[in-house]
Amino acid sequence: MISNTISSATSLITNTQYKAATANHTIATLPVAKNEVGSAEFNSSDLIKPILSLKEAEIETSAAVKIIETDQKTRGSLFDAIA
Repeated sequence: MISNTISSATSLITNTQYKAATANHTIATLPVAKNEVGSAEFNSSDLIKPILSLKEAEIETSAAVKIIETDQKTRGSLFDAIA
């Protein structure tokens, strides 16, 4: 059970890294003109989805870290109870 928890949290972190990298790539490849205002091809709504994906990745990574911290505390409590 303990290894499943760590495995799930690690998998979540891996997935969020991919999600963040994909969103970063999308943002980086959006067309921008030399004056940095944007080109005619640029639509500000194109930024919304990747920015939300970045926020989701942040929240999911935070949740995975909390899962790992809780697992470590639980294991520490179990070892203290055994000792």
